[in-house]
Amino acid sequence: MASAQNMKQLLENKPFILMEAAIVEQLRRSGEVRLHDTLVNAPLIYDPAAREIMSAIYLEYMRLAQSKRLPILVCTPTWRANRDRVYESDVSNTVNLDAVSFMRELRDSQGYCDASVKIGGMIGCKNDCYQPDEGLSALEAQHFHTWQIQQLTSGGVNFLIAETLPNVQEALGIAKAMEVTGVPYIISFVISRDGRVLDGSSLEAAIDLIDSGTSRPPLGYMVNCAHPSFLCPEHQPGDIFNRLVGYQANASSLDHCDLEKADELQADDVIEWGQLMLTLNNLYGLKIFGGCCGTSVEHLQYLIENMKS
Repeated sequence: MASAQNMKQLLENKPFILMEAAIVEQLRRSGEVRLHDTLVNAPLIYDPAAREIMSAIYLEYMRLAQSKRLPILVCTPTWRANRDRVYESDVSNTVNLDAVSFMRELRDSQGYCDASVKIGGMIGCKNDCYQPDEGLSALEAQHFHTWQIQQLTSGGVNFLIAETLPNVQEALGIAKAMEVTGVPYIISFVISRDGRVLDGSSLEAAIDLIDSGTSRPPLGYMVNCAHPSFLCPEHQPGDIFNRLVGYQANASSLDHCDLEKADELQADDVIEWGQLMLTLNNLYGLKIFGGCCGTSVEHLQYLIENMKS
């Protein structure tokens, strides 16, 4: 497929690819919108005022990338829009398709081309992303996540991405459901401060399991929702950096449980954060860089102003 080839070439040819920073947390802390109890920000696309506020966040990231002629990956607001949550809500069961249309219209409204702004169809794990024991088996995950994956694929995304995955078996099932679409896909784990997936698996074992368990392996792997210091790259086997392509990092080095309980925005020094991220590019060859909890355009601005030419 052309999209698969285009994404592969992007990774091969570009030494630095920007990715969006926080969306949901900025909306939550803005005080201007009410997030859905189970679908989070997905239903905002149907509310004109909320849609405009969310659009402004995405556009700020897109414009920053365009100002430096960098490609950027942006994702549909569908992290929690899985089959069960959608059907148990009062929201349209085409919300995933509609979210893709929202992102495509937003990109096109600015005259940005498909080559410079890539739209990813995003999903998450079924249950709590910080409770690996709640993860599905590979077979359960393949069956459960297919509905959402097919909707996002039908909408015409450039790639698929599963984010904040704490359980490697569920990640394997998601990969199996994604590979049959023919659309390029990325698997992104959430890790603890020892550099391991939350279920205790090493990143090396997680990558090997999925690469060997799929006939069309992921385009690459990422880490998200973890401070860049959590990766401990100097202690990771060198081989994982052949497959680990990106990092969407939290602004704070607090543990996940502490971040969830925090009433106020938690963020460490932007310069320290940025230098850790740029080290992953300069020394370890990661290419995709964005932000997760606590981040804003300021974090992305630091990256592009200090990356190697």
